[in-house]
Amino acid sequence: MKIVDNEKLIPVLRELIQQGKSVNLLISGSSMSPFLIHHRDYIIFEKPEKPLKRGNMVFYQRPNGAYVMHRIHHIDKKGNLFIIGDAQTQIEGPVDQNCVFGIVTKVKRKGKWIEPGDFWWEFFEHIWVHMIPVRHLCTKLYGIIYRIRSAVSVEDKK
Repeated sequence: MKIVDNEKLIPVLRELIQQGKSVNLLISGSSMSPFLIHHRDYIIFEKPEKPLKRGNMVFYQRPNGAYVMHRIHHIDKKGNLFIIGDAQTQIEGPVDQNCVFGIVTKVKRKGKWIEPGDFWWEFFEHIWVHMIPVRHLCTKLYGIIYRIRSAVSVEDKK
């Protein structure tokens, strides 16, 4: 697999979605964990055709030129977006909707393609987005449970 700098790749992908194509991209970065994991999971995104709503995962460009894929936390009365990564506790915004050029329509998580309607998609879109004050605690607890389960599984195999 060839790794290409996002600053070169994203403008090409952006042009493809403007032409109506869907684009597949390997996740880079940890801001969307625990839902999406760096260099493990993939997203498919395309040009937004419907009005954006709370919980949507969107691709946008910051004023400094950086490209980011995060989740909409809320939309104010003026239509500005307030956005946050699933691993973050600080909401970014306001973000002008014109900065958004793609919406995630499907993800490949742990090797399995999932889309709206799937349990984990719905959990992160509708519940996790409200859990900002306790995200760190939940993630830490999940890590402890995962390590215990892994240790028990290793012991069972002996």
